[in-house]
Amino acid sequence: MTENKKNELAITKVALFEGKKIRKVFHQNEWWFSIIDVIEVLTDSTRPRKYWSDLKKKLQEEGCLQLSEKIGQLKLEASDGKKYFTDVANTETMLRIIQSIPSPKAEPFKLWLAKVGYERIQEIENPELASKRARALYEAKGYPPEWIEKRMRSIAIREELTSEWGKRGVKQSKEYGILTSEISKATFGMTPGDYKKYKSLKGKENLRDHMSDLELIFSMLGEASTREITVKRDAQGFPENLQAAKEGGTVAGNARRELEQKAGKRIITSENYLPKKKKELMGEVSERC
Repeated sequence: MTENKKNELAITKVALFEGKKIRKVFHQNEWWFSIIDVIEVLTDSTRPRKYWSDLKKKLQEEGCLQLSEKIGQLKLEASDGKKYFTDVANTETMLRIIQSIPSPKAEPFKLWLAKVGYERIQEIENPELASKRARALYEAKGYPPEWIEKRMRSIAIREELTSEWGKRGVKQSKEYGILTSEISKATFGMTPGDYKKYKSLKGKENLRDHMSDLELIFSMLGEASTREITVKRDAQGFPENLQAAKEGGTVAGNARRELEQKAGKRIITSENYLPKKKKELMGEVSERC
């Protein structure tokens, strides 16, 4: 997995085990988990990095070279909001590491880890399951059905666009982020980062989970327009896709400004979609876009 050291994945998701956070990232069609986070949960160590360093040496001394080769490094988001290269392992390798950790929490954690991996396999075989789980989470958080339908559609449109980018020589992470930023700037006059600040959102809060119906609609229009232009021109490589992103966002931006003029009010709002009380009580839905 030496190529993983150069691979910057865009999204770090957080899973929970007994209320404690386990960072994970989807890579090469499977989940990879932060080894440091797992060790901290299982051992309650105040120095999980030192614990892992010692354990890794011990495993190597015992001849577990094959295990070492299966440990990768991917960038995961830390508590300061920045991303750093972190030792990660897939479900199979993580289970092997756990076997080397004497902890009464190991067995329930193994079951939890296997369940997380199994759910992802189910979702790959039947993508509708992932959609149903996301829909159920939004319903539990108090979003109305009409908004949920738009949000689910926005996720689908986003995935269609990123899939198209992937086919056309756009590299993940940095280039995806730049293209997304250009669509947002042309649509709303703000990058996603500026938009989050405008709505007073914290680092890990998902911008689209706090958009109004109309904000979501114009977000979808920008990305759907970009995909149509990309396909029509058969855009290849980053520069050509960047131009398509700017033009797709401009289509949505022009439509937004026309509606604002006719309706006599701004579409962009600093308000969060969920009422403040609900927002304080509930965390963010973790998803891939």
